[in-house]
Amino acid sequence: PFSLAGLGGGSASGKTTVATMIIEALDVPWVVLLSMDSFYKVLTKQQQEQAASNDFNFDHPDAFDFDLIIATLKKLKQGKSVKIPIYDFTTHSRKKEWKTLYGANVIIFEGIMAFADKELLKLLDLKIFVDTDSDIRLVRRLRRDISERGRDIEGVIKQYNKFVKPAFDQYIQPTMRLADIVVPRGSGNAVAIDLIVQHVHSQL
Repeated sequence: PFSLAGLGGGSASGKTTVATMIIEALDVPWVVLLSMDSFYKVLTKQQQEQAASNDFNFDHPDAFDFDLIIATLKKLKQGKSVKIPIYDFTTHSRKKEWKTLYGANVIIFEGIMAFADKELLKLLDLKIFVDTDSDIRLVRRLRRDISERGRDIEGVIKQYNKFVKPAFDQYIQPTMRLADIVVPRGSGNAVAIDLIVQHVHSQL
């Protein structure tokens, strides 16, 4: 049995950290962590220019290649190996080389729009929403985008106010009700993470 858990939540809510904690606590072989960030669509030249000036909306369902996400997750659930695109956040483009993922017993799929597509929802055996205070998320995003993605403060704040916050209110927050488990405070919530681990173990 292949178990596919979806991890949703706002930008910089701690989804990857929570996923890593789940994987470590699960302590089973063949666990795959897949990030939705790998599946941004290839941008046109005009969109590339918009992205360079923080005017492209990466926080909208249309920015993601859901067809590729669904095809990839279906294959992984069947125990097949898949090729995953590698997305470069500094240049806003897919790299030439793709990475190969081999079949797994447990697949964790994390991303801001993890619950935004009906077809995708059908594939998820467990839905987890990481609920972290918006102030904390903004501070984390500032730190991350400046240190890891080469942005400046003004650009990050502009993008946050123009796209990130409205997207959270419109597309992400409303999907919290679809979750089987909500993790308040993200990675600081050991009880919720323990509960998730027990649940996944019981399914294997």
